[in-house]
Amino acid sequence: MANNFLTTIRSLKLIEGCKAAQIYAFTAAGAGASTSGTGDGGGGSGGKQPPPPPPRSLSVQSGSLCYPHAPSTSGSFVPDSPLPFGLPVAAALEPALDACLRPVDHVEELAASFRRMSSAEGEDEDLCDVFLEQLALFHALGDARLLRRTLRAARVHATDPHRRVVLAAWLRFERREDEFDPTPPPLAPCTTTTPLLECPRAAVFAGESPGVDPVCPCRRPPPPPPTPPTPRFSRSTSSADQMGDEDGDEETNDLWFIIGEEEVACERSCIAALSKPLSTLLYGGFAEAQRDRIDFSRDGITPRGMRAVAAYSRHGRLDDFPPDTILEVLAFSNKFCCDGLKDACDNKLANMVSGVDDALSLIDLGLEEAAHLLVATCLQAFLRELPKSLSNPDVARLLCSPEGRERLDIAGNASFALYYFLSYVAMEEDIRSNTTVMLLERLCECAELPWQKQLALHQLGCVMLERGEFKDAQGWFEDAIAEGHMYSLAGVARAKYKRGHKYSAYKMMNSIMGDYEPAGWMYQERSLYCVGKEKMADLRIATELDPTLSYPYKYRAVALLEEDKLESAVEEISKVLAFKMVTDCLELRAWFYLALEDYESAVRDVRAILTLDPSYMMFHGKMHGEQLIEILRAHVQQWDMADCWMQLYDRWSEVDDIGSLAVVQQMLTREPGNSSLRFRQSLLLLRLNCQKAAMRSLRFARNSSAHEHERLVYEGWILYDTGHREEALAKAEQSIKIQRSFEAFFLQAYALGDANLDTESALSVVQLLEQANSCASDNLRKGQAYNNMGSIYVDCDLLDEAAECYNIALNIKHTRAHQGLARVHYLKNRKKAAYGEMSQLIKVAKNSASAYEKRSEYGEREEAKSDLNMATFLDPTRTYPYRYRAAGKCT
Repeated sequence: MANNFLTTIRSLKLIEGCKAAQIYAFTAAGAGASTSGTGDGGGGSGGKQPPPPPPRSLSVQSGSLCYPHAPSTSGSFVPDSPLPFGLPVAAALEPALDACLRPVDHVEELAASFRRMSSAEGEDEDLCDVFLEQLALFHALGDARLLRRTLRAARVHATDPHRRVVLAAWLRFERREDEFDPTPPPLAPCTTTTPLLECPRAAVFAGESPGVDPVCPCRRPPPPPPTPPTPRFSRSTSSADQMGDEDGDEETNDLWFIIGEEEVACERSCIAALSKPLSTLLYGGFAEAQRDRIDFSRDGITPRGMRAVAAYSRHGRLDDFPPDTILEVLAFSNKFCCDGLKDACDNKLANMVSGVDDALSLIDLGLEEAAHLLVATCLQAFLRELPKSLSNPDVARLLCSPEGRERLDIAGNASFALYYFLSYVAMEEDIRSNTTVMLLERLCECAELPWQKQLALHQLGCVMLERGEFKDAQGWFEDAIAEGHMYSLAGVARAKYKRGHKYSAYKMMNSIMGDYEPAGWMYQERSLYCVGKEKMADLRIATELDPTLSYPYKYRAVALLEEDKLESAVEEISKVLAFKMVTDCLELRAWFYLALEDYESAVRDVRAILTLDPSYMMFHGKMHGEQLIEILRAHVQQWDMADCWMQLYDRWSEVDDIGSLAVVQQMLTREPGNSSLRFRQSLLLLRLNCQKAAMRSLRFARNSSAHEHERLVYEGWILYDTGHREEALAKAEQSIKIQRSFEAFFLQAYALGDANLDTESALSVVQLLEQANSCASDNLRKGQAYNNMGSIYVDCDLLDEAAECYNIALNIKHTRAHQGLARVHYLKNRKKAAYGEMSQLIKVAKNSASAYEKRSEYGEREEAKSDLNMATFLDPTRTYPYRYRAAGKCT
């Protein structure tokens, strides 16, 4: 069987250079690992291996970037190896550097930011900057909710159209997975569920921001036309005559502008009212003041353009004129300083922009004529099409070049916020690209405040390090340190290490650990520059100080692999996956399983990877996950859909979320259009705290629905998960009117239950769940419904009814109902029974950190301590155990 496996592997034509987010290098079995190459600038001599291909996508939200510069000798297959590309090498692993602000004392820095926010109260422009600073600080924490909340606050306090445009586009970019249509037109009118802060009209036009009017301008009737300008001069008529003319409907023509062969009739007083230069021309000491016909043939305006000026001078609006005429009038208004006319042209042209093509055709003229609203609207079209718009050479030239930044700055549309957003998107798309470098250089040019300079310089260092330009990277990191960003010392150390100065890097990390309170990242970074027991000691301390760092687990796991302790290696890397779904850790565990010839487990992890990232490339970017699964087909048991359902039931009952995810992914390869399976996939991803992947699956479920009532339910869940509870309830009701279904009633019950309900209202939710269970569904979903019914009965103090629901759920393998039944026992003063119930859950559940935490409430003091220690060991991100132990030390 192994020979067939290798034959299949060798027969594949693999695509070299595919993009992936791996950070490993692999060496074939029996081949020695190469040493790290050194270099300056472009880095590396001709004899060195080139760096691996760039990552496909890098998460800047989580504050970490992968640097795949590790050495590798795996350029081809090795016939004698039991694995197609050998095994990972511990010496080739590197931790990620955070390409964001990372203060040495995060709490103190956030406190200082809060003080700045308090002192800037009432100054919206200053508040916007403070919230942008907080956004930069929160990136290191990786909390998506905090990031979005801070972005919203910055948008609320943005005072000028430019910042409103940038921040509204950023909010929309972060919410792109939540859209029903993943690629809506950039400036399309808002839907009923579009957040007001993302409205394109509210971002551009004065008086239409959320702070002024809570109603989305896309759903408001058009405003009345503005009042025409009042004539300030009269040549020969009396006041009574002027009043009579104002009351009459006929227009008075007492001035004609000659343009070529045509004459354009105007009213002198109305034209003079447009600006002081025109009033001086028509009523001052010039010869034109005595003429009723004036030659404008050399003033760069056509007869049609002049008629538009005349119409505006009389009626105060520009109706039914094409864009080229409005552009003529805009140039005329600049020439004669007609501020009101210019604003009208600017507004009119801004309203004509509907997409990137319109923006490209108008932005140059807008920049030349300093039409701020037009430029802001064109910029908005580009920003709302990111990252796609950056591939357009005209857009890239404007946004990335120094000349483009200067032109935008003159028009009042260049800012740190703009280039912060653009560089954020570019780094996520391709961190090594020239576009990314140019945008970060523009970011440096716009940086004024200390934190802005720190961020821009540090990010440039990270990008240069990724590109292999180590000397330049070191320079940028040193500049960031000079501005006060001490975390950039890790970047300097890494750059020196890459250039062959390992001891210098070690001394640098030693110095920072002596000057500041030690943190996990300091020990992690220093571990790169030492070996043996000292290295392992640093990694152990790094994990103690910050258990969420994944590099120490990965290094220890691969080190155990090199010692032929494969089971221990799997156990070590599984510690990370118990509390954080990370694709590279799943990939690493899959290789360990391949080495153990546990192909079933390897395929499970690869399927979980593909659920999180369908385009993920295995083996250092050389093989797609689906390809590996196909190769392993002969080594794993093949299931039909009935078998898959049985496997799903088993894994669901074992609280094995990764296993359940893998089974659903396998089922979807057989039935890719099955919307119900996509929906279950989204539920599992939410349980694993993979919000973006979950919303993507939910949107796929909605788009692949064959029936209207199903589509409405999935739309309802998308709305509910994005904070639109009332709209979600409306979708559920619409679905029920078309056809009664389990999911429609369950959605309705879930949305109604998400509120502080009195007993009567709570029991009505129970009735909805009973109606859900009366509809056709499988026991997995019905078990969830019975579990929810039990929770509501407990809240209503109906403990017997709750116990009955939990027991029904347990009888159909909904294992999580043990937790609810334990609560019932506890409320009935049966503490030992509650403890025993949670013990049963712990015996069955694969993911049991929450079960240990919950059981601690029902045990004696020492038992509680033991359970909470185990909960922390399994999931160090859970905060309750730390708070309990801290409170215990205070008593």
